[in-house]
Amino acid sequence: MKIGIVGGGQLARMMALAGYPLGIRCTVLDPNSDACAGQVAPLVLAKYDDVDALGRLMDEVDVLTFDFENVSVPALRTLADRTGIFPPLDALECAQDRLSEKTLFTRLAIPTPPFAPVASRAELDAAIEDIGLPCVLKTRRMGYDGKGQAMIQSVADIAAAWDRLGDQGELLLEGFVKFKREVSVISVRDRKGNIRHYPLSENKHRDGILTNCFAPAAADDVQGQAYHHAEKLLEHFQYVGVLAVEFFDVDGTLVVNEMAPRVHNSGHWTIDGAETSQFENHLRAILGWPLGSTDAIGYSAMLNWIGAMPDPSLALNSDRAHWHDYGKKPRPGRKVGHTTIHTESAAELHAEMAKFATSLGNQLASGADAFLIKR
Repeated sequence: MKIGIVGGGQLARMMALAGYPLGIRCTVLDPNSDACAGQVAPLVLAKYDDVDALGRLMDEVDVLTFDFENVSVPALRTLADRTGIFPPLDALECAQDRLSEKTLFTRLAIPTPPFAPVASRAELDAAIEDIGLPCVLKTRRMGYDGKGQAMIQSVADIAAAWDRLGDQGELLLEGFVKFKREVSVISVRDRKGNIRHYPLSENKHRDGILTNCFAPAAADDVQGQAYHHAEKLLEHFQYVGVLAVEFFDVDGTLVVNEMAPRVHNSGHWTIDGAETSQFENHLRAILGWPLGSTDAIGYSAMLNWIGAMPDPSLALNSDRAHWHDYGKKPRPGRKVGHTTIHTESAAELHAEMAKFATSLGNQLASGADAFLIKR
């Protein structure tokens, strides 16, 4: 079986690697000649809206997927009759526009922060009057890893937020949620409508970038909320593939932040810590194969390596750690690799995490030491 992947980053790389043991071969399309997935799969060098290149790729594969949201929906729609495209383009298109996404959450009765579209300074002032402070001004499109966002804590911050984002097209204002923690669920639905969920993960961010996560990380009632909300989205889109949904945990009630119609950074722990990884299950789902078990094996934590890879010796000398280098050139703010730590109990996991914090110090992924909280 052959799968085409639009986008050649680390997510495409991990999908390709998950496919090899199953006899699946992936080809990736990316405009960058150094795309890291090109190290493990054939690379088609082309822009995401290159209809001719996309068409040639689709003619060579059994199914097409993508590894991030910022690909061309119009280009893919023109080719939709060439081969199957999963997840569905309606889900991709919705996730590309924060207003469409928030509107859908509201329609499906999934709790979300108050929000309002903003197209002028006057509309921003009116939205702040209605929603209140603090709040967050965001671009509606193309924002990821904290990009395209400005926090507004007080009236004094409004002008600076508008100066920063006001010329970037349509915007969205969201009320700020005072949350206890951030969590996410990775769910998968196959072509027959069967759904499976991975255990909820607790996530830590710094400057909008995921630094580390821990799973399983929720009581049954909280986890049940996440599953219920995810299933509404999966059924609405008649979804096929992996879907990630991020939430704010507000004293045991989940408020949705955003969805990602693809495999997701907060699910990297599943490579080493679940019976079947999110990457393998995504491939199984889009090919029409049976889904694998999403059960966790013990407890897992994932540390993102951001900017540059640290000394690998600590991970390689540990019986509990797994080293993942994406083969990327170092660059500030860039995700270049991760380490998964896997143990039998939560207590063992935190002890192992403490070793990393002590040994790596400032090399630890930006703020990853913040994960080491008392429980």
